Amino acid sequence: MGNGQPPILKAVNLTKSFRSGDEEILVLDDLNLEVRAGEFVALVGESGSGKTTLLQMLAALDTPTAGEVYFQGKELGGFREAERAVYRNEQIGFVWQMHYLLPEFGALENVMIPQLIRGCGRNEARTSARKLLGEVGLASAWSRRVGELSGGEQQRVALARALANQPVLLLADEPTGSLDHRTAERVIDLLESLHRAHRLTSVLATHNLDLARRAHRTLRLSKGKLAEWVVPIVP
Repeated sequence: MGNGQPPILKAVNLTKSFRSGDEEILVLDDLNLEVRAGEFVALVGESGSGKTTLLQMLAALDTPTAGEVYFQGKELGGFREAERAVYRNEQIGFVWQMHYLLPEFGALENVMIPQLIRGCGRNEARTSARKLLGEVGLASAWSRRVGELSGGEQQRVALARALANQPVLLLADEPTGSLDHRTAERVIDLLESLHRAHRLTSVLATHNLDLARRAHRTLRLSKGKLAEWVVPIVP
């Protein structure tokens, strides 16, 4: 995975705590992480262990209590708000457990919107969106409204939307968490193929061990720390 290269994504002594009444809750405790370009990394851990919090730090959606996050050698904490917005919109594709698509729009419009926000022309955005929907197996569903799609189809639209601005980094938070087993398997296959086809660096938080087994590396988050973890083989 290009071990001689500097990491594309790095967290150094990352700490995040929250106050709950008089109690301080430590979620991330002096955590360190390095992800190299092209890696497919799975994050596992109990519910409430801080996986979502960590992804939000990596995406500049939240700020740490202490420590730093670096993307391509640049510290996110030093970004102005406009730079953070560009980072989130152009460098990162984010997929959530709940798709957060806009229900009043069709599949095509949902994939076009991030491109239009970036300043892309409508015709170019439409062409790109149609191509991406084809890649996720929805070439014939582009005109359908989100509410007419199944859960698996909605998550595939969300994946196409995440890739709309050709990000280098894909972050996903329980992307199969709301899907049945068969549908989840299809989304796992799709995640793996899109990772390769788009030459992504992917970090995915998941409870799904089938997904974790596809990763190049699996890290377990426990008590605020990350450690390498070998996914058990179930007979």
